Amino acid sequence: MAEIALLQGKRIILGVCGSIAVYKAVDLASKLTQAGAQVDVIMTEAAQRFVRPLTFQAVSGRPVYTDMWRAENSGGLPSHIAHIGLAEGADLLMIAPATANTLAKLAGGFADDLLSVTALAAGCPLLVAPAMDGGMVEHPAVIDNLDALRRRGAHLIEPESGRLASGLTGGGRLPETSTLIGHIRRVLGLDGELSGHKLVVTAGGTREALDPVRYLSNRSSGKQGFAIAQAGIDAGADVILISAAEARPPLVGATRLAVDSAQSMMEAVLAQVADSSALIMAAAVADYRPRSVSEQKIKKADDSLTLPLERNPDILMAVKAQREKTGYPMIVVGFAAESENLVENASGKLQDKGLDLLVANDISASDAGFAVDTNRVVVLDMDGGLHKIELTSKAAIGAYIIERVGGLLA
Repeated sequence: MAEIALLQGKRIILGVCGSIAVYKAVDLASKLTQAGAQVDVIMTEAAQRFVRPLTFQAVSGRPVYTDMWRAENSGGLPSHIAHIGLAEGADLLMIAPATANTLAKLAGGFADDLLSVTALAAGCPLLVAPAMDGGMVEHPAVIDNLDALRRRGAHLIEPESGRLASGLTGGGRLPETSTLIGHIRRVLGLDGELSGHKLVVTAGGTREALDPVRYLSNRSSGKQGFAIAQAGIDAGADVILISAAEARPPLVGATRLAVDSAQSMMEAVLAQVADSSALIMAAAVADYRPRSVSEQKIKKADDSLTLPLERNPDILMAVKAQREKTGYPMIVVGFAAESENLVENASGKLQDKGLDLLVANDISASDAGFAVDTNRVVVLDMDGGLHKIELTSKAAIGAYIIERVGGLLA
């Protein structure tokens, strides 16, 4: 698990209740620690019947709290009022898995164990991930308790459907670690520098249909666009992700609009940027498309095939025209994938398309650009500035781009 800038130095209290899904909480504590967070685990008595406190201590490197009445070296707090300090110093209280019993305690304001007392004392955001078996999550009492928590401002993670420990199939599964971390990032980023701003990000290579089974495309995986969208979520933006990358997993906190061709992407972009603060056009849009699309699969008739092409619409030029009329989007960031004369070609695109920033990368390098997790780019701005970023993760480049957008909006 790579470090996550948003989680650096953050103190997260992880409340763990008695459920077979505790094994996922162990993985969550481990991944959060690897990502840079400080994780303080509170285990209920029932949770300890599934996993011993030593397991969480081993993956977090921190004490695990089980009892507020005993001394710290036996799993408790240094004193009977230390839970107040534990709660006050936290950036987030997350309860995962949250059982029906704990949900009832939280909704009713009970304070009969360390976790429920800490929940009452905490002033930080509360994130709850229910997990239970046998249709319990659909019981009216559980629904009422969840509604009560929601009304009080708690953030709830919907349980997933699938095979349950009882052998039944239905709702109640605790989501996987990546989804849980996505919700943590969404909640921690709510008050970020882009809070209140709508951010439109495009990602992936467009697909231009040739016949019912074939299309023309490129090597773009969408990784850089998704990294930018995640950085926008971390900064508190309302992110609209217009994606032609089918294989990428969803991002928690982003509204994803699936497109395929350049034409469908342009239509989605023009509709979404009409009231947006910024557009980041990271998608690799095909310049050409087949002049006609065969209704039937093209058969092999001979050793050659002539494929007439025509130009696709230039999305950034269309955005420029709309922006000149309406003023939106306020900021536009473009991308240039070049194989030669990187800065010269990128500079021309920056001026022609009226961009505020342009991110250029050399696609001839094997360790950067398409389909890998790393990139090296040159960022040009409208005032003639040029900033080189040497080989680093696409997540780091995404964070830098969002930082620049935030500065321009400010």
